[in-house]
Amino acid sequence: MKKNICIGTRGSQLALWQANFIKSEIEHLFPDLIVELKIIKTTGDMITDRPLAMVGGKGLFVKEIETALLNNDIDLAVHSMKDMPGELPCGLIIGAIPERENPFDVLISKDNSLLADYKKGAKIGTSSLRRASQIKHIRPDVEIESIRGNLDTRIKKLKAGDYDAIVLAAAGLRRLGQDSEITEYLDETIMIPAVGQGALCIETRKNDRDIAAIMKKLDHHDTRICVTGERAFLKQIEGSCHIPVACFGKIQGGKVILTAVVASENGKKLIKEQIISSINKVEHSGKALADQVLEKGGRKILEQLNSNDR
Repeated sequence: MKKNICIGTRGSQLALWQANFIKSEIEHLFPDLIVELKIIKTTGDMITDRPLAMVGGKGLFVKEIETALLNNDIDLAVHSMKDMPGELPCGLIIGAIPERENPFDVLISKDNSLLADYKKGAKIGTSSLRRASQIKHIRPDVEIESIRGNLDTRIKKLKAGDYDAIVLAAAGLRRLGQDSEITEYLDETIMIPAVGQGALCIETRKNDRDIAAIMKKLDHHDTRICVTGERAFLKQIEGSCHIPVACFGKIQGGKVILTAVVASENGKKLIKEQIISSINKVEHSGKALADQVLEKGGRKILEQLNSNDR
């Protein structure tokens, strides 16, 4: 086995927390290994003034890191799973998916109001089309405003009065010890989270046996099962940040419950479907759920979104 391991990561506060967490896990399991981090700037890090959907969507936070992995500049990469496109570059695999953090979105409000409590015209900040469309569906009377930046920047903008509330992923706040800021958890009955939200993706080269041995120790069975179903949905529906799609899986009573959403940008049309799967057929079920959503009206929504892009 290799004696030195290099982890590729973005340089944001959250990305570094995630990479250092994996570093410490590897060092604990394999005390003879020397683990280092290499910070790699991605396209997504360099574009901070526009919504991601306008400049390429999924893949913006991983492409340069994947290139480094393919070039053997690093041994593995740590990503947020929700940043991962449905298709990986040839030669790369998801080596491990550690146990998932809280997968849901949360509301942070200036005055501790819940989403249902806001008056007409309240300004809600989010950078996600998925979040925006689902908020508009349940609260068509509020205003959705784009917001970019790291967690601290977004919270400062909220407290400065730029927004009445902002919507973020619970996982990042909890990992950085900022969960005291959370006003309301928006579980799957209110808002379906992004595919893989709350989970980490450790990406590796396909034929790296030394790294594969490490990955076996880091992989969490139930998390991988749920994320596999979610990503099968994403791949089948060809989802990206350009379109408001979401899928969430949970294990209950020995079965996997997958719930998915496709919505129009204005939230007026929203298709929500669910499928119950056996654990060993979750990938097939994720694809079937995508077909189910498309047949129930999702295809028309996506066709309209694609025509608007042209």
